[in-house]
Amino acid sequence: METVPIFVGGVWREGRGPRMESRFPADGSLNTVMRAASAEDVEAAVQAAEQAWRDPAWRQRLPHQRAALLLRVSELIDAQQERLAQLQTRDNGKPLAETRALVASAAATARYFAAACETLEGELTTPRSPGIMTLSRYEPIGVVAAITPWNSPVASEMQKIAPALAAGNAVVVKPAEATPLLALELARLFEQAGLPRGLLSVLPGKGSVTGEALIRHPLVKKIAFTGGTETGRHLAHVAAEKLIPASLELGGKSPTIVLDDADVEVAARGICYGAFSSAGQACIAGTRLFVHRTLWQPLMARLVELTRALRLGHPCQPGTHVASLINEAQRERVMHYVALAREEGGTVLCGGGVPSDPTLACGPWFEPTIITGLSNQAQVCQQEIFGPVLVALPFDDEPALIAAANASIYGLAAGIWSRDSARALRLAEQLEVGTVWINTYKTFSVSTPFGGYKQSGLGREKGRQGLKAWMQQKSVYLATAPGINHWSD
Repeated sequence: METVPIFVGGVWREGRGPRMESRFPADGSLNTVMRAASAEDVEAAVQAAEQAWRDPAWRQRLPHQRAALLLRVSELIDAQQERLAQLQTRDNGKPLAETRALVASAAATARYFAAACETLEGELTTPRSPGIMTLSRYEPIGVVAAITPWNSPVASEMQKIAPALAAGNAVVVKPAEATPLLALELARLFEQAGLPRGLLSVLPGKGSVTGEALIRHPLVKKIAFTGGTETGRHLAHVAAEKLIPASLELGGKSPTIVLDDADVEVAARGICYGAFSSAGQACIAGTRLFVHRTLWQPLMARLVELTRALRLGHPCQPGTHVASLINEAQRERVMHYVALAREEGGTVLCGGGVPSDPTLACGPWFEPTIITGLSNQAQVCQQEIFGPVLVALPFDDEPALIAAANASIYGLAAGIWSRDSARALRLAEQLEVGTVWINTYKTFSVSTPFGGYKQSGLGREKGRQGLKAWMQQKSVYLATAPGINHWSD
């Protein structure tokens, strides 16, 4: 098979690294072949980016002109939504219903940051000296590195590319090795929309080679990463050594809480979706369930019933709830944790193994699994599994609940189910997480900042904060009369 080109400094060409493949997770069939980006490709991309963002034709482009480009990209995505969703499904195996939503989200992200870019204002600060006007303005950082995950590529990539370009930067994207296709397709759409050459590069390859060369390049002035906490910690060290900003959206072990006044049916359905959509391959998945003891039996009975009814199937088959995991290695990881839970004394209420359906034998499927009988200190309650595994624990009082929910190195998200909104809000204030959903789960708004506490990350994406995160602030002092604060005669 002929190799497909990568996007280096605004030029489509063959990478200079080793051969790499994109495969369809559902059956392992080959999508395409390419050559990875080498360290030489990284050098070429960064040098082109440095030249492009400093070009007056880009530096002096007004915000509404950058906004117009992003709007054109959003229109191109909307016009090709089904094709892009099919491509995303081929790349990472998510059901089409989910990838359609992700593609729509990418278009919405481009539109939002077009608006945010056009309406972003500087600040005329309160003067503290007579005859001195003080103001603050936002300027681009320069060349930025965006490193994206395999579980939701098109949405994650646009959440970095759109605000970075809206802010006036140049972006070098390193997509996950397993899922390079959507980042390359976004590059084509930006090129079609008229983005000047060099402002965007897409460099598929291994993190240890391509990614490492990118983050350590002296001209790269910011690192943005979505992925695992261990890798994020390494990137934070590199950023600290270079004294550059880093935004890191990392792992999670999100608690979901069912209070004693919750609607059992609403809670059970929301918990099932929060834990098992995307086959549990989401950093925000609600994988630690705390249920008030008075609702334990009815809630768990209904949750097990709903989980057993989930349809495992081909991602392109209508009605599929749960598709395969990304690859066999990920399934082995999930199986390891389920075995570990059993060793620690846990009881598997449903799932816990490979499905017996012969039509699913060709891919790395794993049954949605619910485990009880463990303490909050068990390894499966503390470590991110990244698969369809939910651990449920009863609780009796709110102080103990809050302590248990917060007893984690992670702090990405949480869910609360209650009929009493005021009570739920009071509880939300005490949870050490970046996002709290009340009587819903995994709903998003691009206008609302997203990020984590503790080892779930640094910084925020989305919202106006998500635009300013790609800029640096400059203060200006203007004397309105000559001789202000000069030496007196």
